[in-house]
Amino acid sequence: MLRRLFAIFVCLSACIVGFAQMKWNSAYQAYIDQYKDLAIEQMIEHNIPASITLAQGLLESGAGRSTMATQGNNHFGIKCHNEWTGPTMYKDDDAANECFRVYKHARESYEDHSKFLKRPRYSSLFTYQRTDYKSWAYGLKRCGYATNPAYAQQLIGIIELYNLHQYDRATRYDKYIANHVGSNVSRGTIGHQIFYFNDNYYIKVKRGDTFKSIGKELDVSYRKLAKYNERDKRDVLHEGEIIYLMKKKTKAPKEYKYRPHVVKAGESMYDIAQMYGIRLKNLYKRNGLSPDFVPKVGDVLRLR
Repeated sequence: MLRRLFAIFVCLSACIVGFAQMKWNSAYQAYIDQYKDLAIEQMIEHNIPASITLAQGLLESGAGRSTMATQGNNHFGIKCHNEWTGPTMYKDDDAANECFRVYKHARESYEDHSKFLKRPRYSSLFTYQRTDYKSWAYGLKRCGYATNPAYAQQLIGIIELYNLHQYDRATRYDKYIANHVGSNVSRGTIGHQIFYFNDNYYIKVKRGDTFKSIGKELDVSYRKLAKYNERDKRDVLHEGEIIYLMKKKTKAPKEYKYRPHVVKAGESMYDIAQMYGIRLKNLYKRNGLSPDFVPKVGDVLRLR
């Protein structure tokens, strides 16, 4: 009896600690913005709630920042098990030096997560509606997906804090983003990873890139790419430059409302506009500057 009461106490303590520490943060929101279309795609194809997929991805990968995610593209902490024949990595978990699956890119991890949950062990989950995220969360814990006694409560907490259940009713998604986001492999060659910032997607230029080569790889008009980035389609691109895949916004994200940019050595107005995903003309306008203004080190620019 005492052991049972102690176990209940430990479980409740873990839940209380989990909820007390759960606060909104920008890294989690950025992860959601980046992968929500991929989660919705998996939901429509496999009937797994997008909210559950996103919450598990957030929790298991630390919003994509864990070692398994950054080095192995494993967003769901899926271990090797007997049937896995792909590449692996080893990490201490429930036991020392456990085997985990390694994927080519995040998309492959999301697809394998869906297949993993279609195994007989998790068949009871599919008796729930895909809008019933609470039953799915408790069902995952009951089926043994994780050993953490507060796992279900943590998933539910994340879903409700970030309003992820809104995606469980989605009937469409951005197929372009779902096909490309988080992928380092394109048409059999090493491609560009797609990042998300300021309600936009971007890549970083590699040596030898042109607007035409990027457009061909990502299946988007190179003329539009140049226009979105306020450039000429024939411009020479330099390694490390940011190239946005959609039209830029008129102002920076809301967290920059009271955080102006202080100009550093070598920065141009265009560099700063690209850094924050802002249209260049709007950066000039927001600061009451003429298009021929050249910033100096130490100048302070409003971003929003």
